[in-house]
Amino acid sequence: MSEENKHRATAAAILPLVGGAANVTSVAHCMTRLRLGLRDRSLVQDEALKALPAVMGVVEDDTYQIVLGPGTVARVTPEFEVLVEEGRADAPEEPVAPAAPAGGSDPVTAEELAAQGAALRAERKAKNATPFKLFLRRIANIFVPLIPALIGCGIIAGLNGLLVNLGWLPGVTPALAAIASGFMALIAVFVGYNTAKEFGGTPILGGAVASIVVYAKVADVEAFGQHLSPGQGGVLGALAAACLGVYVEKRCRRWVPESVDVLVTPTVTVLVSGLATLFGLMFLAGEVSAWIGDAADWLLAHGGAGAGFLLGGLFLPLVMLGLHQALIPIHTTLIEGSGFTVLLPILAMAGAGQVGAALAIYLRLPRNTSVRTTIKSALWPGFLGVGEPLIYGVSLPLGRPFVTACAGGAFGGAFVGLFNQLGTDVGSTAIGPSGWALFPLLDGNHGLAGTIAVYAAGLLVGYIAGFVATYWFGFTKTMLAELNAAPDEPAPASPAPAAAEKRVAEKV
Repeated sequence: MSEENKHRATAAAILPLVGGAANVTSVAHCMTRLRLGLRDRSLVQDEALKALPAVMGVVEDDTYQIVLGPGTVARVTPEFEVLVEEGRADAPEEPVAPAAPAGGSDPVTAEELAAQGAALRAERKAKNATPFKLFLRRIANIFVPLIPALIGCGIIAGLNGLLVNLGWLPGVTPALAAIASGFMALIAVFVGYNTAKEFGGTPILGGAVASIVVYAKVADVEAFGQHLSPGQGGVLGALAAACLGVYVEKRCRRWVPESVDVLVTPTVTVLVSGLATLFGLMFLAGEVSAWIGDAADWLLAHGGAGAGFLLGGLFLPLVMLGLHQALIPIHTTLIEGSGFTVLLPILAMAGAGQVGAALAIYLRLPRNTSVRTTIKSALWPGFLGVGEPLIYGVSLPLGRPFVTACAGGAFGGAFVGLFNQLGTDVGSTAIGPSGWALFPLLDGNHGLAGTIAVYAAGLLVGYIAGFVATYWFGFTKTMLAELNAAPDEPAPASPAPAAAEKRVAEKV
């Protein structure tokens, strides 16, 4: 089967399991997930979806998210959109009702853990629906579409740096530098466009206002007693300028007569927002951007291992709380200012802890073939930085292994943070990838080889620490006895009809 046919087959297999085209209200994707808006969540067949070979897991948040992995999701999504449009054009199909759950068996299985994970996701979603966290989610929606370009340009920049250091292809390296730097030079425009789109304004007006930030002639403008610099304030200035533009535009739409709206509203929006950007927002955002860079440098220069320990250990709980989205503009600001973010390689250690924990669970549960099968299918994506199947399918529903996995991430983060404190910066030129997938994007101040060596050693520390912590402290004796019950023999716990579900709930 060709690649195109394979991706279309995957999309065709997914569509009926989410209730058909009539049940899909929106389709989008990020780095690893197909994100669907659904009319009726109850029509989704979760277990059948997870059983598809291409599906690594599912996550329920503000949208229903199917984890397909990097690369695959970008190819499946267009095929899925075509099928949805075809389904809507034809007679609306009857949504497929979810299959009735099979009768439970006494030993705790991967299916029960997955059900428990779904319950935890639903609970987390309800807790995360606060105004502040919803605002952070909207901020993340502005930057997430930029990640593919950041990755592509980051890899080209790394390749160009390697060629320059080796003295190879001197006639090509200037061209590669231009290709790698072009997007970053204009990233403020894209941020402004997405900001206006996200907050209900006209996207092109948001881009127009944000473009002022990177215009070369702003050097002729004086604000707060000093001349501005092109790019001053960066993505934060563009974000603020576009937000102001949306506010001005909405006010104009309310008061300007329709007969002159097409002339007055765009003019007033760009003029008012532009003046505010030049004589206030650029300077203020520049100060904030400089403070973020200085704070990150100070944190790792003085905190080092301690800061890395906290960042690596607390990152997954931040994800559970929805607060990790506040880090996206910080990463982007650091990349824009110094060429790489020193925070991402430390935070990536959280995934290493999950992998180590999964290996320990696999060894501690030799008789639970269901959980071991889940781990075997989710382990390689975990090495590549796609951690959702391991988190929601294994460690989080079990409870204690999730905590010990976070401990593994903490030790890996401490290792990388220690080297930052000693003067060896380990950074990433883009955001999004993690695990082994981050290697092509690594950069630092002591050469690529040293940066890669520190990051690889940090992953190894995370694997080992997560494994050891989970193997020795991830299970109680009762948990081991119940989870290791053979499929054909009763588990030691009370064999009540809902015993399996009750046991898992008690563990969590």
